[in-house]
Amino acid sequence: MTVAEAPVAKPARKRAPRRAAPADRTTAYARDVISGRLIAGPYVRAACKRHLDDLEHGAARGLHFDLAQANEAMAFFEEVLRLNGGAFEGTPFKLQGWQAFIVGSIYGWTRGDVRRFRVAYIETAKGSGKSPLAAGVGMKGLTADGEPRAEVYAAATKKDQAMVMFRDAVAMFQQSPELQARLQPSGVGENVWNLAYRATSSFFRPISADDGQSGPRPHVALIDEVHEHKTMTVVEMMRAGTKSRRQALIFMITNSGAGKTTPCGVYHDYACEVAARKRQDDAFFAYVCGLDEGEDPLRDEACWPKANPSLQEAGIPGLQYLREQVTEARGMPSKESIVRRLNFCEWTDAINPWLSSLVWEPCQADFSADQLRGRRAYGGLDLSSTTDLTAFVLLVEPAGPGEPWSILPYCWLPEQGLRERCERDRVDYDTWRRQGYLRTTPGAAISKRHVLQEVAQICAQFEVQAIAADRWRLADFRQIAEDEGIALPPLLEFGQGFKDMSPAVDRFETAILNRTLQHNGHPVLTMCAANAVTDTDPAGNRKLNKARAMGRIDLIVAAVMAYASAAANPESEGSYLTEAALVIA
Repeated sequence: MTVAEAPVAKPARKRAPRRAAPADRTTAYARDVISGRLIAGPYVRAACKRHLDDLEHGAARGLHFDLAQANEAMAFFEEVLRLNGGAFEGTPFKLQGWQAFIVGSIYGWTRGDVRRFRVAYIETAKGSGKSPLAAGVGMKGLTADGEPRAEVYAAATKKDQAMVMFRDAVAMFQQSPELQARLQPSGVGENVWNLAYRATSSFFRPISADDGQSGPRPHVALIDEVHEHKTMTVVEMMRAGTKSRRQALIFMITNSGAGKTTPCGVYHDYACEVAARKRQDDAFFAYVCGLDEGEDPLRDEACWPKANPSLQEAGIPGLQYLREQVTEARGMPSKESIVRRLNFCEWTDAINPWLSSLVWEPCQADFSADQLRGRRAYGGLDLSSTTDLTAFVLLVEPAGPGEPWSILPYCWLPEQGLRERCERDRVDYDTWRRQGYLRTTPGAAISKRHVLQEVAQICAQFEVQAIAADRWRLADFRQIAEDEGIALPPLLEFGQGFKDMSPAVDRFETAILNRTLQHNGHPVLTMCAANAVTDTDPAGNRKLNKARAMGRIDLIVAAVMAYASAAANPESEGSYLTEAALVIA
């Protein structure tokens, strides 16, 4: 065979390069958290475990994770949206890992042909990047969800609060060429009040509780600063309007709050239970940052990323900033609770408590009332109206120079309806009654006669010099004592305004800050101490404020009045104010 006759070899067919599988950033984040490569708190770990388990078993419940939809949503954030403010002005919205997990979860998980999650609760520390994330969710709902006549709201209790988040969305619109080409604003500059997407007859605007009569039908409702909401009005107003929407989304963001009986506290607890799968709710998404039990952010920086999820990826809000906050909290006990709540996702019992745990807990000691019987004492009585806590506190003199003073607390609630009150206040009064820390009076309302009889029995065990009480309810108490023929120590009128309260508050606080106060962990007293908040007038005078407190503060009010009663006695002034320690039992 000649060379010419040889068969010509056909050129090998080139194979098309294999396309790389699309990245699943949602699942990658979950695996990094579960493996420990990324630091996360207990409920974020639970949320990631929930995602991974649902990938394996969710189909049995009709759930499906659509990776293409998840990635499409992330692409909207990163290719269309621009950030604003400081060094971020005009930069593309590159999602941090935790933000990608939230976006991928919300838009990737489906049930049939609709979105799985209809409510999302996001709780992180201040400055993590929640607000731009929420604004982006709003923009996607307005322009890229395919919802005709979509209504998107930035919702709050007051219009000025709603405008805060809406201004973030407006700034995002102003920075994005794509959004500027699609949307039509109403208003100019800082006064923009509506963004319209005419292609689908949709709009994005702020709304407050006062606007609720207009009957909103939100496709997406963004609810900011949930910890500041005192009622469920805004959340329920938004949720009620979603009934006609197939893929409605309520997107709530918040810092940690104060008081678990608040709307935010209720949602926080529910979100934690859903994330940990103690409660089954396939339509509720939870991303709740927080520390593990026993961790103290004021002593250990290693736990900080658990509350600040952008810290380990982008250095936001910044180690230097957090260190400055911790330094101030250590030097100013009144700021401790604010720093713990806003920067480290630790729930407190009050928004701005008067007595922080940093100064309260080190004052604990082990002793009983039996050791103090027979000594001279001074009383404080905080009488309730009908069903509230009634408090009586004795401040007992020391046996000798250099020994501490002691405060003995006693408190009462009506026996009837106690369990219902436990559920309403979310406080375990029933257990405290069984343990002897709380007393009850017969009936559905506080029996002043019953309290009077027990106060007289308590006073008989000490040499009580005087009892300070709120003047507005003192007349009835005196009359009952007279009718019953019960002799009480002198009853002193003590006003609840700045004039009477301020000197006592200042002196009581000084004793605590100097750590001359100790207590034996009486739980009702400790609860009242954690709940206590003060008001300040223009002259700098302070008083305790029950209306602003998230829970009961009655025993602390009674303790301050007992302190004032003792301070008013010339015989006790020297040892009380300058020498002796103060002990709370």
